Amino acid sequence: MSDSEAAGLRDRLVDVGVELVASEGAQALTLREIARRAGVSHGAPRRYFPTHLELLSAIARRGFADLGERAAGAIGDGTASPRAQVSALSRTYLEFALDNPGMYELMFRHDLLESGHLGLRETSLPLFGVLVDLVGRARPDVDARHVAGALWANLHGLAQLWRWGSLQLATGADDFVPLLRSALDAHLGPEAAL
Repeated sequence: MSDSEAAGLRDRLVDVGVELVASEGAQALTLREIARRAGVSHGAPRRYFPTHLELLSAIARRGFADLGERAAGAIGDGTASPRAQVSALSRTYLEFALDNPGMYELMFRHDLLESGHLGLRETSLPLFGVLVDLVGRARPDVDARHVAGALWANLHGLAQLWRWGSLQLATGADDFVPLLRSALDAHLGPEAAL
């Protein structure tokens, strides 16, 4: 098999994994099922991904790339105020989490992130760095890394609780936007009136 054919099969295995996590969730991502859907022997993925975690990490990297592209689009050319950019980034994050629950779950699996040799930290940390930078510009009076971390945790909680239906039940909300505004106010201070 040529290098280009090998790269093509590797990409196809990841493509199949991305489709599978979107349609059936992270629990469906077995080597055997990915191989079956890719039309290869169940041992073929091991040639390109020696461990199951390495294949899952490659699939999750696609999720981070997708989220990163969406985040860049939400932030735009950077001319909006830092607060507006944090708001747009936060909304994009929540929409991604709610529209892609299987991928979102996979992307934040501790076993994938903890394993430094899989390279997922290097894929996920730049997006957090963007949030830290924007928070620092919106709130120069605070430790931006801590506030960004707390905001991210808040967004992650909003995404999970909204997906489970808990926030709708507890708050009576039918849209997450008011909750997002409250989270932003809590971490960035109330939005200045124009």
